[in-house]
Amino acid sequence: MRRVAQVIGLRPEMAAEYRELHRAVPEPVLDRLRRSHIANYSIHLLGDRLFSYFEYHGDDLAADLALMADDPATQEWWRLTAPCQRPVAEAGPGARWVSAEQVFLME
Repeated sequence: MRRVAQVIGLRPEMAAEYRELHRAVPEPVLDRLRRSHIANYSIHLLGDRLFSYFEYHGDDLAADLALMADDPATQEWWRLTAPCQRPVAEAGPGARWVSAEQVFLME
């Protein structure tokens, strides 16, 4: 199992809409996440930054993320959520969610 933590900015004027969208994530989007071997996925908000965490139980994260990116339901979901988000300063060109380094783990 691989733990993945990521960060992206939230446009403050879109915070209410982002919360509302996540009150009813479409089942096909959730299903695609599950079929991509993603579990225990959560998103948290602090100020204008979103922090996500998930556990990956597959063998090829890049391939599973590519399958998600090709999924029509996920593409529609991203079309709705993307305007709410903004890249953080640490993001490279074209990057959205940026992975965070794990510096501590207690099991």
